[in-house]
Amino acid sequence: MTPRDSGAPRRAGPLRPDLEIIASLVPPKSRVLDVGCGDGALLDHLAHAKEVVGRGMELSQKGVNASVSQGLSVIQGDADTDLKDYPDDAFDYAILSQTLQATHDPRHVLEHLVRIGCRAIVSFPNFGYWRVRLHLLAHGRMPVTDCLPGAWYDTPNIHLCTIRDFVELCRAQGITIERTYVLGADGRARPGLSGRLANLLGQQAMFVLCRERL
Repeated sequence: MTPRDSGAPRRAGPLRPDLEIIASLVPPKSRVLDVGCGDGALLDHLAHAKEVVGRGMELSQKGVNASVSQGLSVIQGDADTDLKDYPDDAFDYAILSQTLQATHDPRHVLEHLVRIGCRAIVSFPNFGYWRVRLHLLAHGRMPVTDCLPGAWYDTPNIHLCTIRDFVELCRAQGITIERTYVLGADGRARPGLSGRLANLLGQQAMFVLCRERL
């Protein structure tokens, strides 16, 4: 694998706050696979700031085109079907940001992420967030929020979960949670929240995962 083309222009604008946290977790010169990389903003930042050897996978052709135009190595692919083609431990970090809830088989995708990467970083909107609960209680309708912007009939999100749901899934799959980040409505980490409070007050969650190697 080769780094990003150093002759390509750097993308303008700051990263989303949650992507800033992910970027801070990736050591310099790591091998990174960003699944569901969108327009490649995170990969672009990591290439310039940390000289990572980065690859991306993105379902939308628009996202692939935007990434490739920046000199990034991104292919069109589907996390549900294409992760199986990557060998074990091919990357230091496999990243899935705000995409797990849009996959058809989250359990299967998660298994591949911790197989492909020595570590996986996964983030998703928390359906246990108090505003979501309150909206359901008060209106009896699926909520529309910054993290869940589409109406129920017009959204890619098909497997919404809570922080507690995700923790239980990792436990059932034998996946170790090394770090947990609970994010507020501004996308920034809220230290000190855990357990029921994290599930209630976290609008998003981010986990660093690994599987024990034999």
